[in-house]
Amino acid sequence: MSDPAGSSGLKPSPEGEGWVRGNQNKEESLFNPPHPNLLPEGEGAYAVSSTSPNPALTRIPEVGSAPIGSAEEKHLAELWESAPGWRGWLSTIDHKTIGMRYLVTAFIFLLMGGAEALIMRLQLARPDQTLLTPEQYNQLFTMHGITMIFLYSLPVLSGFSNYLWPLMLGSRDMAFPRLNAFSYWVFLFAGIFLYTSFPLGEAPNAGWFNYVPFAGPEYNTGPNIDVYALGMVLLGISTTVGAINFIVTLFRMRAPGMSIGRVPILIWGTLTAAVANVFAVPSVSLAFFLLWLDRQTDTHFFDMLNGGKPLLWQHLFWMFGHPWVYVVVLPAMGIVSDALPTFCRRPLVGYSAVALSTMATMLLGFGVWIHHMFATGLPPLALSFFGATSMVISIPSAVAVFAWIATIWLGRPVFNTPFLFFAGFVILFMIGGFSGVMVAAVPLDLQLNETYFIVAHLHYVLLGINVFPVVGGIYYWFPKFFGRMMDETLGKWSFWVMFIGFNLGFFPMHVLGLLGMPRRIYTYAPHMGWSTVNMVTSIGAFIFAAGILIFIVNILVSLKRGALASSNPWDAPTLEWAVQSPPPVYNFAVIPFIASRHPLWEDRLDENAGRSSLDQGYLLMEGRETIGTTPLDAIPDVILKMPEDSYTPFFLGLFGALVFVGLLLHSREFTVLMALACSLSLMVWLWPRKALVQRVPDIKYNKGVAHG
Repeated sequence: MSDPAGSSGLKPSPEGEGWVRGNQNKEESLFNPPHPNLLPEGEGAYAVSSTSPNPALTRIPEVGSAPIGSAEEKHLAELWESAPGWRGWLSTIDHKTIGMRYLVTAFIFLLMGGAEALIMRLQLARPDQTLLTPEQYNQLFTMHGITMIFLYSLPVLSGFSNYLWPLMLGSRDMAFPRLNAFSYWVFLFAGIFLYTSFPLGEAPNAGWFNYVPFAGPEYNTGPNIDVYALGMVLLGISTTVGAINFIVTLFRMRAPGMSIGRVPILIWGTLTAAVANVFAVPSVSLAFFLLWLDRQTDTHFFDMLNGGKPLLWQHLFWMFGHPWVYVVVLPAMGIVSDALPTFCRRPLVGYSAVALSTMATMLLGFGVWIHHMFATGLPPLALSFFGATSMVISIPSAVAVFAWIATIWLGRPVFNTPFLFFAGFVILFMIGGFSGVMVAAVPLDLQLNETYFIVAHLHYVLLGINVFPVVGGIYYWFPKFFGRMMDETLGKWSFWVMFIGFNLGFFPMHVLGLLGMPRRIYTYAPHMGWSTVNMVTSIGAFIFAAGILIFIVNILVSLKRGALASSNPWDAPTLEWAVQSPPPVYNFAVIPFIASRHPLWEDRLDENAGRSSLDQGYLLMEGRETIGTTPLDAIPDVILKMPEDSYTPFFLGLFGALVFVGLLLHSREFTVLMALACSLSLMVWLWPRKALVQRVPDIKYNKGVAHG
């Protein structure tokens, strides 16, 4: 049987009984949660039914505690531990390991993309430089964009969410652990696939936006664009299955009592991005697939001479491209919204407004893609509508900014390294937002569209608004990841060097745009008046790179010599800080019961009469198990049997990537062979297993009994 959440095993028994709501009969006895004030008044209690439609598939979950070192805790560790050595490395489905792999892999791609940027800045530092040929610059420029936008920006946020989501939600794993591992392996193989062409001089060379007809077979005859097209389709598989996993995890894997209004903002940001990916990624995957067909099978989707429409590419690409901007921004904003209040010693101001604005931003984000196409000759009515929408979208973004500023103003800020990165992010966010509103005006956009002003805006939005929260988030959660603190002195040095270098490197690009310097040129003449500003920009880029280097040194030093961290060194309010640092393989020895949005600050905030129960909860020890809850109110309704470690995600990802290699090499036999290997891997994955049959808890929900 496949991973449990969302399968038929989630449903009550065929007879329609099991978990129900309403008054219970006299034969029932109360099943009280570990703490008498777990639920707000009027939300009800749990009851055990004396009758069961299917005793083999029902079970009363035991309630108790499992202290560190107890027999129960040791048994849990044995159940969830991966095999040692290479076997465990290839087969593990632990969300923490997968999350850390995402983070490390994404940072490697960040360094590669950064190195490409520095080489380009050397080329542009002075006029008439000959460090790179035009073709080399095109490939470097394209791979830099692909790397930073597709291989770093979202995967690094997926790393945070994969690691933290179950810990924040009070679960033992993601909803689909094997699908989670598969998503990572496909991402890794897609990145390798895209980069293998680079040393051969056949890397993508039409820009990360890949406009036709330049990317079509008439003007680009080599394999460069085929590598990009197939690589993006492969990467889209990883992104889509990962998005589905996040969505199901939120709605089925929260701890009892963690209603939808009690989840951290990072959860809202990642959920919104995941829903957007489900709708946006198919658009760009379709665009690249149609382009590959044009190039390989003589179709004419984008060939105007044969009835195709080149503008169709831009529509399909930017219908994905602009929501993608918010996909790589909203989870980063969630990191700030959750971590910043810790250093302000108070909850986030306007939680509900920020959560709603997160969803509103993404909803509007699907209606602004045309502002990338203002210069393509579209009707004035379309320009007016999408220009207005591009301005309106600044309103929900401003809600979050005002919430952060109010949280700092009303709190008692502690100026630790993470706080500096989060405060710096707020400044960069406002600069990027202001320039975005400027180019939302159609007349100004027509002047600036193909200039370095847009390059500056893009980097403030995609790099500044992503990198600073990510680095701040690593400083913040590093103690949870590794059980050690990072060095504060090196941390503050890295912030100031990165902040100064970033603004010195990218703010002058606004000036270059206003001076008329076009985008995508590999050199320029001395008399254009751009030499000084380009030199300043190049110096700033190297300063920013030095800040990243200090940050990496801090990580390496802290891993070896960092001070040992307690379970909650920052005195943070959210659930992930309730477990050891680093977390055990099973996350929670008992499934906690949650009574508020800030379970670790309940005594000081005294927001309601209820208190969370973190040390006593459901003891689920008959194999790998966790609890499943209802989507909105987080009422427990099923015991989820989680799968064991498996090699199938790795092999399915590997064979799937090799299918694309076969397509690139035009080897029909190899492609068919790898497709058969994929089919065999899927059969092994989906083969029914009796151990994964779900157990419906033999307890019913009694609306007539309230905890007070």
